Order: sequence, then structure tokens, then C-alpha cells
Amino acid sequence: MVLCLYGCGQQPVAPPFENVEIEVLYRDTLSVRALEVMPGSVGFGGSGGLFGSVDTRDFSVRTSRIGHQGSYPEFRATGHTSTDFFLLSAGSPALLYKTGDQGSMELVYEDTDPKVFYDSMAFWDDLNGIAVGDAMEGCLSMLITRDGGITWEKLPCEDLPEALPGEGAFAASNTNIAIEGPACWIVTSRGRILYSPDMGKQWEVLATPLQTETETRGLYSLDFYDAQQGYAIGGDYTLPEDNSQNKLATENGGTSWSFMASGEFPGYKSCVQYVPGRGGRDLVAVGFTGIAYSSDRGASWQPLSGTGFYSLRFVDDSTAVASGKGAIARLRFH
Repeated sequence: MVLCLYGCGQQPVAPPFENVEIEVLYRDTLSVRALEVMPGSVGFGGSGGLFGSVDTRDFSVRTSRIGHQGSYPEFRATGHTSTDFFLLSAGSPALLYKTGDQGSMELVYEDTDPKVFYDSMAFWDDLNGIAVGDAMEGCLSMLITRDGGITWEKLPCEDLPEALPGEGAFAASNTNIAIEGPACWIVTSRGRILYSPDMGKQWEVLATPLQTETETRGLYSLDFYDAQQGYAIGGDYTLPEDNSQNKLATENGGTSWSFMASGEFPGYKSCVQYVPGRGGRDLVAVGFTGIAYSSDRGASWQPLSGTGFYSLRFVDDSTAVASGKGAIARLRFH
């Protein structure tokens, strides 16, 4: 007799994580909020003009700095194509750098408007990319490239949904944008989700049940496991223990969203990511309050560590690189 422990023809389900091992790879007085998984490395950008990469073979760290007109940019967004790495600073002037032909970063876009503030960026493919920032002139600031990041164009407000008062996208972890195929979802500080099905050519607003009463409360991060299953998280960083209505999930590509674990752990988190290779079942969220883990699609969560980080990215099904205030670390989940 053959005993089917997992159901005949089905793959074994990986057991849930029970703990996390944290190995600090780099320490500095600067903070790092932007991470980008690339072939063989994880690129990063931080405050004080800091940028660099973590080699995912031996987890060695290389760093450099960029200065601009006597000061150092605050990098909150990173992106990449198969040939180039990109850095985008948050405040004015907004500075967007691309890997140069001579091996150094080259400035390819600049916005000196005093109100400008960019939050995150991502690429659909080697030609098409997007960066998003806080609202100006009635709409969120959106930059689009169609030539691999050589040139960038700011979308006119007539092509975008009208912004709510004070609407932006928190520059907390470079995870305001999620991309699957040609689709793109962007979470905002007012709890809305902007959606494009066609690489940023058309946009619509996907409503969520989240109500935002203050400028510090909203959705900070989202991730999609596939074109249908997604998860968003946020809260209020000034009230980090508040865990009411700060976690949302969709099973239909963002058409509708439902609260998850409302009134339950965790409270505020700045970054959420699906664990790869687990069918969308497992998620990890981080914030300055620590590391949280779910093994049931975000219906419930448990703490794994009180060590705080701003952002993380998985490099395989049990290893991630995390960044925060003064540190970059390797996380190994068991």
C-alpha cells in the first residue's frame, strides 16, 4: 500500500519558518531604504549619497558615494535592467542616475522644483520603467522611460487619476510599486491603489476599504505573488502598535481588497514581500519594530525578531537581504 502524505501527485508543502538568523554584513551611520535584486547581487541606495551592492555568492558588500553640487543625495529608490542600475533621490533636486559607459553613475534626469519628492521606481523590462512621487499640480508625479532609462518623461496630469489632497507614496522601502507582466500597482499614502494594465499607458484607481485620517497613516508597501494574488501593508509610523486596518489582500488582481488580521499583530510595517517558491502562502514584513511572518497568506502573523529594518528582498526561498538604519544584513529563515 502506498501512503500519500501530501496527496498523490502533489508536491510536499514546505514547513513554516520558526526563526530567523540575522547576520550583519555592513554597518554605517547612514540609512538604507532601497534594495534591488539583480543577477548575482542586490543593489542598494541610501542616505548621504551611499549606494552599492551585496554579492549573493559570498555576501560581500561594495559601497560608493555620489555627491551633487556640494551635497549628498538621499536615495530612496533603485531599479535595474539587464544592463544598468538606477538610483533616484527623494527630495529637491530629484536626481536620477544610470550606470554610465565609463563605469560611474551618470545623471540622466533632474527636477529642481522645490515641491518634488520621489518615492520609488521599478522596471517592466529592459526598455520600460516607472518612477513615482508625491502629488504635484493635481496628480502623482510619474516618470516613464521607454528606452531603457536613457531618457525619462514626466506624465501630464491629464493622463493620470486626480490626486487626493496631500496624496503621495511613502518613500519607506522602495516597495510602493508592484509589477507583474505589463501590469503595475502603486499604493499611496491615502490608502488608494493606482493601476495600469499596459505599462503605464492607461491608469485607473482601485478602491480599498482603508480610511486615512492623518498624513502619516496609509499603505506603505505592496507585493504581488502573481497577477492575481497581492498583499499590502502599512499603518502609521508615529503609532507603530496600532494594528487596526493596516493589512489588505486581493485574490483578483486588485479589483477588490479585504482587510486581513485587523486588530491583530503586526502594527505598522514599511515593507512586505512574498517568500518565493511557496505558492503565495508565506509572507515576511519588516519595519523598525521588527520582523513579522505569515504562513497562511497573511490571515495571521507572528513575530520572528525584534530587530528593526526598513526593507528586505528575498534572493532565494529562505534567504533575504534586509536594510535599515545603519545596517545591511543577511536574513536566513529556518
